[in-house]
Amino acid sequence: MGNSQSSRPTSSHSKPRHTITRQRSAVFSKLSLGCTSGNGSILGSDTSNETLSLVNEKAAAFRERENDTQQHQHNYRLRGQESYSSLAYSPPSDLAQDESTAAYNYFLRAFPEYQLTWILDTLRRTDYSRLERNGETYVDYMGGALYPESLIRVHTSFLNDHILGNTHSVSNSSQLSAKCASEAREAVLSFFRAPPEYTVVFTANATAALKLVGEAYPFAAGGCYVLSADSHNSVHGIREYATHRGARICYIPATPTGGVDTPTSKNFLLKNRPRSKETAPCLFALTGQSNITNAKNSLSLIEYAGSLGYHTLLDAAALVPTSVFSLSETPVDAMVVSFYKMFGFPTGVGALVVKKSFLAQLERPWFAGGNVDVVQVPGNIVTRSHHLHERFEDGTINYLNLPAVVDGLRFLSAYLPFLPLRLSSLLHYLTSSLTQLKHDTNGAPVVRILSRLPKRRLMTVGEQADCGSIISLIFLSPSGDMIPNSFVEYAASKESVSLRTGCMCNPGGAAAILSIQDDMKQLYPGVTLKDFEHHVGRELGVVRISFGLASNFQDAWRVLKFASSIATEKSRQDLWSQWLQEKEKECVGQAI
Repeated sequence: MGNSQSSRPTSSHSKPRHTITRQRSAVFSKLSLGCTSGNGSILGSDTSNETLSLVNEKAAAFRERENDTQQHQHNYRLRGQESYSSLAYSPPSDLAQDESTAAYNYFLRAFPEYQLTWILDTLRRTDYSRLERNGETYVDYMGGALYPESLIRVHTSFLNDHILGNTHSVSNSSQLSAKCASEAREAVLSFFRAPPEYTVVFTANATAALKLVGEAYPFAAGGCYVLSADSHNSVHGIREYATHRGARICYIPATPTGGVDTPTSKNFLLKNRPRSKETAPCLFALTGQSNITNAKNSLSLIEYAGSLGYHTLLDAAALVPTSVFSLSETPVDAMVVSFYKMFGFPTGVGALVVKKSFLAQLERPWFAGGNVDVVQVPGNIVTRSHHLHERFEDGTINYLNLPAVVDGLRFLSAYLPFLPLRLSSLLHYLTSSLTQLKHDTNGAPVVRILSRLPKRRLMTVGEQADCGSIISLIFLSPSGDMIPNSFVEYAASKESVSLRTGCMCNPGGAAAILSIQDDMKQLYPGVTLKDFEHHVGRELGVVRISFGLASNFQDAWRVLKFASSIATEKSRQDLWSQWLQEKEKECVGQAI
């Protein structure tokens, strides 16, 4: 027999369901700012009065601060775009405060709208104080968000107070786990404003969710898989399934700054449109936001592809941590997310948010515990689970961590409206400051920014940015040569700056902004990264700085101070000598 929870009998002796209802912490019961669907809030009706009171308090405080800064914003608009660019890096010397404080005050004069996000400063003090205690500057949110400390406390308190069992049973502990899983599913659907035709399949991460679609999609000869060159390797990997089944692969080229050109993409989609959706279906995968080029792609491409008969898949892993996304407004067939990238905890849990009609068309090549009701052994008869989502959740779901998904979504929903405005200010400040940074020996530029820059500056809470909140760049020597990324990463670690270097598992996006598409064409079977780097004559990849939920001005300032150390000949040479010594030790250790 199978092991699906849908086949559990109801027991007249089991504890009544209502007696094991999960009690939420008041901390999270009070947090919500509008991330709801037509089916109701992820908060539940029992907290509506508390929520309304808290939101009213926040709204009153917000209006007061907004009035205080309206005149500053008006003055900024009169000054024009050049004002903040010239103010960003050079604080006046007559200020008596220490360097950091003086820079912050000058930053506020250039970016008065930043003060509208004061609630995130409170969050930084209450939930991310460990950053200051450890002296760490964390700017790798695209790699993984930092968990809020209150989320961990709430979750561990719940685990300490309750007994959770495997969902594939009828015991009280199992029923509580099943209830928490159901609650997590509803929370995800509510957060993304999903209409009733959607369901949620829990996976290990976004990559696992993409693999589910790839392995089960009915690719066939005459069909095709259309995707952007600027996509994560997990999106590229689906092409293996498509090729194996005879479908064509069609790449939409990336622009020099990443992402795709919308008219060009529509032409590709039209040229390769499905001839027969039944016998030769076509899948279009869109990257919502690139994890290396900072480009956001137009979500209108999903609607256009759907109108041509494509099935549509959205990689939203990099998009949704800092952007509001609604499945009611963009009804994609399937989208994938990882929760640790949204609010830091738990790792090991992602989701495929998918239309039930699309899920029903997928053909899984195998089954496992939890997927089935009946299995004939020996034989070849199998009856799949009655619930569609269970057919795609292999084995036992991560039931101990699913309760944290609900709390994490509640947490993020309270702060997400403020996040784009804050990150816009930080991104404009840091990019303009880094661009002006010069070597002390000859005045040559220290960095070259390769990723897409925003076309507009956000000024109010609730606006959505036209690109992400990452900066991909390379550091340059005084002679203009690229400084090795491995040295930059070493130097950053010495300054307690957590950033990332490399191609970010996005070879197409990296090739676009590094202008090595022609070199990419020269690759051959069995080529290694060292071979490729030898061919181009330098290390491949970029230095990536990415902001997120807990980012503040001090993070941007410390990154700038780190970059300034590379701009100074003496400090750079000292770091270079230390780096070479470390490399020599590593080589000796490897030889031994």
